Amino acid sequence: MEQRQPNDDLMGQSQAEPWSALQLRLKGKLVLKGNAGYDEARKVWNGAIDKKPAMIAYCADVQDVVEAVTFARSRMVPVAVRSGGHNVAGLSVCDGGMVIDLSRMKRIDVDPVRRTARAEAGLNLGEFDRATQAHGLATTMGVNSDTGIAGLTLGGGFGKLGRKYGLTCDNLIAAEVVTAEGKILRASATEHPDLFWGLRGGGGNFGIVTAFEYRLHSIGTSLLVASALHRYDQAREAMRFYDQFARSAADDVNVDAALVTLPSGERFFSITGCYVGSHLDGEQALSPIVEFGSPVETRLATVPYLEIQSGGDALFPRGRRYYWKAQFLREISAGAIDALLDAYARAPNTSSLLVFQHVGGAIARVPASDSPYANRDAAFDCFPVAIWDDPADDDANMRWARELWSAVRPYSTGGVYANNLGDEGEDRIRDAYGENYSRLAALKTKYDPTNFFRLNQNIPPTT
Repeated sequence: MEQRQPNDDLMGQSQAEPWSALQLRLKGKLVLKGNAGYDEARKVWNGAIDKKPAMIAYCADVQDVVEAVTFARSRMVPVAVRSGGHNVAGLSVCDGGMVIDLSRMKRIDVDPVRRTARAEAGLNLGEFDRATQAHGLATTMGVNSDTGIAGLTLGGGFGKLGRKYGLTCDNLIAAEVVTAEGKILRASATEHPDLFWGLRGGGGNFGIVTAFEYRLHSIGTSLLVASALHRYDQAREAMRFYDQFARSAADDVNVDAALVTLPSGERFFSITGCYVGSHLDGEQALSPIVEFGSPVETRLATVPYLEIQSGGDALFPRGRRYYWKAQFLREISAGAIDALLDAYARAPNTSSLLVFQHVGGAIARVPASDSPYANRDAAFDCFPVAIWDDPADDDANMRWARELWSAVRPYSTGGVYANNLGDEGEDRIRDAYGENYSRLAALKTKYDPTNFFRLNQNIPPTT
């Protein structure tokens, strides 16, 4: 299918009138290149991203999104869509085009009787969690409170509740969507069900979701948490324990782990688990974490859910430089452990991490064809996280992460989580969706035949 060529630099045009006309139609705010506040407005979470859009349209409501889409489509300009701006590759901002920013759309309505929530796309997961926790309710929502709910949901959505209640996208009831044509649709199991299928893991390929309706679960306001910190010379045994414990754990248990370095330069293996259920049952389920081996530090305590959800925030502040490359594992084999420990020993700085996110459980019992998220047979998402501040250190940090990823590659499933993809090319996008890719491409052809929404982990329309 022939696609029109975009105009990649709006500011290269001399006509000023369309800009003022668009601003008059918006309830929100238009920030143009050269305006006061522009440099702050173009920033995203990853400080390594330095893109310069021609404009940022801060939308106040769904009609503002329609106006922005209509304007951009009529002038054939690239569009990036931003909610929390947490994509590691910086796909929520662009050079020369328009950023449609949803971050000011923050209304949330919680129905504690029906256990549902309708949330606008500008909310981050911390804001969402605070609103639902006011009623002792929650749904699966990420691991960093600064993450936007929109990108999280559209790519799948990992979180502490996932093994018991499924991915974030598995808990989606309906969505309000602005299409490439500027139409507002409601997608659900009964309304545009094909589009609803695509939104539950297919990313931002099919439209801009301006509001989500979620299923909530009663979890109370605190969970039992267990953690243990093992010295690096005991990490091999601790990783073997972690692999066996995590893969045999009940759905109520979520247990993540990481290779970490303290400011002193000492390296450790950290295990942290939580139990989604009664605290009494949780003590029995989590006690092996604190009893195994000879950890230098342990904890078994009841922790507020909101504190759990923001526990990693200090590690991932806005503005530092980030790079990672992820892959799924079905197990942490002896070969993988050898490769990980060898590669992590060469980490370029004390901020560098090697992360295991525990999946499986309820996630694995959903058929792979039920949503675009295809890698449901994985037990762990495994990825090095390079974190640094000086641009002069870019090459060393990115090279380390890539080398670690390559060392573990022989032990992976070959799959990848769409939300953890960087700028890695079409083959890796196909790895995220597996046999669902062709169905997604057909859906793209139906809802976005010109590939208007292409600044994402893109699935081109069929030709």
